[in-house]
Amino acid sequence: MTNKELFEALRMFEKEKDIPMDFMLQQIQKAIEIACKSYYGGNENVVFKADPEKNSFDVKLVKTIVDEVEDPNFEVTLEEACQINKRKKFAVGDEIEVPLDPKRLGRIAVSSARNVIRQGIRAGEKGQSLIEFQSKLGEIVTATVERIDMKSGVATIRIGKSTAMLPKVEQVGIEELHEGDLVKVYIADVKDNERGPHAIISRSHPGFVRRLFEQEVPEIYDGVVEIKSVSREAGSRTKMAVVSNNPDVDAIGACIGPKGTRVNTIVNELGGEKIDIIVYSDDPQKYVSAALSPATVLKVDITDEETKSCKATVPDDQLSLAIGNKGQNARLAARLTGWRIDIRPESGFYGEDEEDETVEAQAEEAEQTEE
Repeated sequence: MTNKELFEALRMFEKEKDIPMDFMLQQIQKAIEIACKSYYGGNENVVFKADPEKNSFDVKLVKTIVDEVEDPNFEVTLEEACQINKRKKFAVGDEIEVPLDPKRLGRIAVSSARNVIRQGIRAGEKGQSLIEFQSKLGEIVTATVERIDMKSGVATIRIGKSTAMLPKVEQVGIEELHEGDLVKVYIADVKDNERGPHAIISRSHPGFVRRLFEQEVPEIYDGVVEIKSVSREAGSRTKMAVVSNNPDVDAIGACIGPKGTRVNTIVNELGGEKIDIIVYSDDPQKYVSAALSPATVLKVDITDEETKSCKATVPDDQLSLAIGNKGQNARLAARLTGWRIDIRPESGFYGEDEEDETVEAQAEEAEQTEE
């Protein structure tokens, strides 16, 4: 390979892998130093100069000028030095840079050099992947489905020049992904371990809904309307609390959009998932009442502020609605507000068709997305 071909290869690699040429030249220099150390009896004092604009690089090994050579790997005579560089005057004890031909370094040395370069490439790719994922942390990206594991349903997703795994549990409901599909995913976390950096991606994370609304609703993007909390059971239902920072702007109306266009766009992205949007309140009684919608709440009594426990009273005929299917509505309301909610009927006792015991919605660890 000529110098020109080498630099052309490095430019192509830089373009395809996003690994800077300077980084690759550093790896080549390191590889040559290791090769020289192996081939020249431990001498790794190498001068490496590269000029990509001129497609040139120069490798020299530094040796000491002596009267009598004892170790040719480290020393040259004054006569030899004068032959190497005729334009400069030398004296015993000076150092001289002896030009090297990397092709003469031997198979073992070259093999070591190749390993160093490969390691450098992997390190560069790892670094670029980490930077790419971290720059998108907490955001939605549009990615390509590369393949689907037919047994587990895990999808391999191409994000830029990196890949990530989308487990079935992080997908929305019963949606079916296919190879080649363009899909929106939320970068929930970035991990870096012995296997290298990888993104934790999701379509079921509450943050996915938050970011979808930020993209779809200008008032949220501009900060006029603020999302205070999101709780979600992906594929089924989401509850979201919003507040307007402008008295002239209706927070719920802004999220719904003209004739429901904004919220419907998000519902379609989520495969028909129901979305309840309520107004956030600093008053826990108002907040809990709103969170239990679509049920009507007659009153909310705070039973323990320290443990954030309360009792919500609803009309007898709305008890099932307040609790929701398998307790979902009460559960999402508790996660949304952070309050432990004891839901009771107005009559004080449960009908024959209702559950025998008080339904308590535990304020589980919030599934809310922090900025």
